[in-house]
Amino acid sequence: MINSAEPQSASEIDRTEIGPFAIACLTSEDFIARVRAAVRRRSQLDIAICNAHTILTALDDPGYADTLQQMTLLNDGVGIGLASRFLGGRSFPENLNGTDLVPRLLRDIDVPLRLYLLGAGEPQVLGAKAHLEAVYPQHQVVGYRNGYFEDKDVAGIRADISGSGADLLLVAMGNPRQEIFITRNRSELKVPVAIGVGALFDFMSGSVVRAPKLVRAVGLEWLFRLLQEPRRLFRRYIIGIPRFLALLVKLKFRRIAGRS
Repeated sequence: MINSAEPQSASEIDRTEIGPFAIACLTSEDFIARVRAAVRRRSQLDIAICNAHTILTALDDPGYADTLQQMTLLNDGVGIGLASRFLGGRSFPENLNGTDLVPRLLRDIDVPLRLYLLGAGEPQVLGAKAHLEAVYPQHQVVGYRNGYFEDKDVAGIRADISGSGADLLLVAMGNPRQEIFITRNRSELKVPVAIGVGALFDFMSGSVVRAPKLVRAVGLEWLFRLLQEPRRLFRRYIIGIPRFLALLVKLKFRRIAGRS
């Protein structure tokens, strides 16, 4: 059970800077405590779980970069961990992979949550709903909507989320769309906590198979996913990984030059 003590304020959180992005250095217990406090106070907490692809996408798109800087950023994956060690000489306390972090939140938080699910296709969001209701009966799914909608539908979706009384909004629409939806609609969303969760509904519904635990433990889940969906993920990994490594070298030289 998670400790119910008050978490640090936002200004007190230790962070690691990767370019213009400040990634919070939290344990999963810290994260759960912050969600609990936000739900209890009905205060705003918007979470973006950032991997190397997220950072590269944001650096290519200034609008998305601005979006991320409005959110609490968590670390996900080997690439972000490498960046922290290479640029700052420190490791994150944990790898806060969203596919594991959200289930742990639902398992360990000591208050019942009302959940709203937004994103993925209709079979996937329905499958995720069924999974959540079966595995986490202490929580309640109070609404859901697939992620295939047009701009004209957004006002109705906002109203449905706000009218549901949800404590936690899980948005599974991929980067950058999920984070843009959260920040762009924030002022009219009456839900304290919103998290961009990427492919979580695909995994929960069984539409996509996760890598075996051993593969995940050695940091090769990205390779397993690439082998599953080579066409869709080729650019992200085969092109993206060298670009990310080159970015780290550039950022390191900038830091060194800035000290001289």
